[in-house]
Amino acid sequence: MPNAESLEVLYSEEVIAERIRVLGAEITQNYQGKELILVCVLKGAFPFLADLCRAIDMDVRIEFLGVSSYGAGTKSTGVVRITQDLAHPIKDKHVLLIEDIVDTGLTLRYILDNLTTRNPSSIGICTLLDKPANRRVEVEVDYSGFTIPDHFVIGYGMDLAESYRNLPYIGYFPPETLGND
Repeated sequence: MPNAESLEVLYSEEVIAERIRVLGAEITQNYQGKELILVCVLKGAFPFLADLCRAIDMDVRIEFLGVSSYGAGTKSTGVVRITQDLAHPIKDKHVLLIEDIVDTGLTLRYILDNLTTRNPSSIGICTLLDKPANRRVEVEVDYSGFTIPDHFVIGYGMDLAESYRNLPYIGYFPPETLGND
């Protein structure tokens, strides 16, 4: 595991908070008058969801969907497992998926295909971080906090082998500190 002193800050706590405020206002405007369900993709998106739902100025329902595709490494395995399913039906509801990061698109494509079979009125995607350089399948992101370069990021919910999720900012380790997977 790399040493925390070698971490480079990509987005500060203040920058993240301001961007979430703007995203919340956009979502409020676009979903006004609709019943909106925020589906948080666990575990990484939980801090983002907590702050984002408070920035949305309308009533929302919250659901959690647990998925795993990274294991303990720094690259997606491409194999997606549902570790926790939704507690309530989403049929005829407006759903906004809340993701921490869209990387290869494989996990998100799997989730979208799965949720589409449940017949929601609409499915949108809101991600804190979008990393298009690694995209292997196309997915359309409706709301994006930041577009990032090809770094393995941690903090603000994102982890390296389940560590660093509690950092209030988003950072990355320079590639030479990560070693080989």
